[in-house]
Amino acid sequence: MSNPASQRQRIEIYDTTLRDGSQGEGINFTVEDKIRIARKLDEFGVDFIEGGWPGSNPKDEEFFERMKSVKLKRAKLAAFGSTRRAGIPPQEDAQLQKLLKAEVPVVTIFGKSWEEHILYALRTTLEENLVMIQDSVAFLKQTVPTVIYDAEHFFDGYKAKPDYALDCLRGALAGGADRLVLCDTNGGTLPHEVSEIVRTVREALPDALVGIHTHNDAECAVANAISAVREGAMHVQGTINGYGERCGNCNLVPIVATLCLKMGYDCLKEASLEHLTGLSQYVDEVANLIHNSRAAYVGRSAFAHKGGVHADAVLKGASYEHINPELAGNSRRLLISELAGGSSIAGKAAERGIEMDRKSPKARALLNLITKREHEGYSYEGAEGSFDLLLMQATGTFRTLFTLKGFRCIVEKRGDEETITEATVKLDVGGEERHVVSEGDGPVHALDGALRKALTKFYPELDGIKLTDFKVRVINTQEGTAAKVRVIINSSGGDEEWSTVGVSTNVIEASWLALVDSVVYGLLRCERP
Repeated sequence: MSNPASQRQRIEIYDTTLRDGSQGEGINFTVEDKIRIARKLDEFGVDFIEGGWPGSNPKDEEFFERMKSVKLKRAKLAAFGSTRRAGIPPQEDAQLQKLLKAEVPVVTIFGKSWEEHILYALRTTLEENLVMIQDSVAFLKQTVPTVIYDAEHFFDGYKAKPDYALDCLRGALAGGADRLVLCDTNGGTLPHEVSEIVRTVREALPDALVGIHTHNDAECAVANAISAVREGAMHVQGTINGYGERCGNCNLVPIVATLCLKMGYDCLKEASLEHLTGLSQYVDEVANLIHNSRAAYVGRSAFAHKGGVHADAVLKGASYEHINPELAGNSRRLLISELAGGSSIAGKAAERGIEMDRKSPKARALLNLITKREHEGYSYEGAEGSFDLLLMQATGTFRTLFTLKGFRCIVEKRGDEETITEATVKLDVGGEERHVVSEGDGPVHALDGALRKALTKFYPELDGIKLTDFKVRVINTQEGTAAKVRVIINSSGGDEEWSTVGVSTNVIEASWLALVDSVVYGLLRCERP
């Protein structure tokens, strides 16, 4: 269902990465992390940033205190909490007071909608719960410009007692709530159920501004949010990259892209989507997580083409992509593997400014070499630096920088003393023999140090090349400790990053092969015009 541009409906985006997202396993933001992400989200153009629960921990209280001196350009900062406790007037409830102390323009409070939780978690009556919702909202509305009510467990509560779940919403509305957000807290509701229930809520409360908050326990969080919007929800809550408790929250990344690009809604400020991939990567980086390469819209593999038929069609202008990658700040990639065809080889060459006919002997020879090497255990999908070196060799643009005459690694352990690793490397560099020794924290570190010692005299630009990651994968596990291993080394220099690969039954040799490719590629790239 698409909306004409002249009738683009506004959908509010409410980000809860810093609160609900931080409850995910392995997520641990510092206060400084939270401030950095808040600034980034504001720059990106979300409407609301939920910073945390000031009544639950000192870190969130410090965050809100520090945010008083941070001026957000677009987003409104929200503090999160619950309705008052049973039997306590709202003005005497300590956590409601802390919400006011945060001095934010938006407060979001949650209340119970499900009889099971009211009776057993809150240990109060259904009648008292309704009063708790209404007077908590009313108390906050006396001083807070915007109060959002999150109806916790709403869908489960509705399925159990639909009239009571609706009464909970009516109570929040009577208290003055500005938004009523329906929460699938357990994450088990399915899209058709969400559609039916949201439709009923909209019919029962036609003047209410309805929102949706979904969890991903049945892998339906994004689909459920889309279903709710189709039924009239105008406010979507979620987290960047789907962080959150258990299986996570609704992932705002595909939500905003889908709503804007496929459904014609207005969600963000102009041109924000061009920064979607960067935002997703940034938040992962701050959270110290590896970015999901297969993430929809923003993953490195989202617009990657491996099959020769696909690559050939894409290069000819036919589409195997559901959107233009650049719209989400991403880019197309042609992968090189045994499944690739001449078109993939020619396309990769064109990316590097090298003309190559896909049917030429050079293209076929290179494709045959890649097929042979992949059979041996190499993989060039994630090692485009090594592929570029093969491409240079095939097209006569490769320059030999040095020749290995030999290397040796010694690892020594004596009693309780620290392990010592020493590497010796002998190279021929332009006719001059270099024989150097270096110690390191391990064999690869020692080899890297020795290689650099041998080469820096000739190639001082090597100082700008850094090894950033090192991965080892066993290829044929049935061979046990005699199995082949594949080593991938990630490196960076200037604004560029690249990966290289080495394969051997000896992990040191595999590491050396990947390391040499990394250094050679990095040095040759410095010579490019």
